[in-house]
Amino acid sequence: MTTEDLQTFLGWAREEGWNPGSDDAAAFLAADPQGFFVGEVDNALVAAVSAVNHSDAFAFLGLYLCHPAFRGQGYGYALWQHALAHAEDRVVGLDGVPDQQDNYRKSGFALMDQTWRYEGEISGAPDPYIKPATQDDTGWVVDLDANATGYEKPEFLAAWLTQAPSRRTLVLPNRRGFATYRRCDVGYKVGPLVTSNVEDAAALLRHIAADVKDRLMIDVPESCTTLTDFCKAQGMAPSFNTARMYRGPAPLPGSTCYAVATLELG
Repeated sequence: MTTEDLQTFLGWAREEGWNPGSDDAAAFLAADPQGFFVGEVDNALVAAVSAVNHSDAFAFLGLYLCHPAFRGQGYGYALWQHALAHAEDRVVGLDGVPDQQDNYRKSGFALMDQTWRYEGEISGAPDPYIKPATQDDTGWVVDLDANATGYEKPEFLAAWLTQAPSRRTLVLPNRRGFATYRRCDVGYKVGPLVTSNVEDAAALLRHIAADVKDRLMIDVPESCTTLTDFCKAQGMAPSFNTARMYRGPAPLPGSTCYAVATLELG
């Protein structure tokens, strides 16, 4: 997949209501340039999928799309199999819509958790101790994220944490946590967000709300009950959910308060 191809498929994702970020493409491809695939019929793009090899042990599958005119003909599934071959013997994760769980099970995936998207406007409160991330923060932020999720994704996060025109990362003092937020077609998505407690998570979210003054969306694992409770208390409503599934031993997340970076790359 070329950068131009990825921009095309992110446009398809918009049409499907996925609401991608304005500057997603470059950071996605930086994670694993060889892990994004397209399917063509008569030189026309018909399907896409990604299988990003985050490390020697772990990969994440996403961006699985097939043009409506070519669905049900095997093109998407052929590309899916090609992507899984790219992951080789790595553990593979995905966030899929729940009604496709049976199909994913046929490819060896097992359910581990549910992820819920909460969205809405919350009251903003700037915090003078929260600062923009710098390049010097990358190492500890990547480590904190790996402890929260149970798997490493250094190449992706190194690109994701680089400040972009529509994407920013904030850090708490004393390396207590961080959050990335990015402008999307509708509102702003927050992710990843990692802290040791919900109070710090709330401070980051309120600071972001004060900056963007717009609708926020955050993808929270169902097992992270403290962050879920905070979102509900702020009047954020669940709007979408996915099934977090793994082929191979599921990573063990740490006992932290966190939200998913992006459903496409984990």
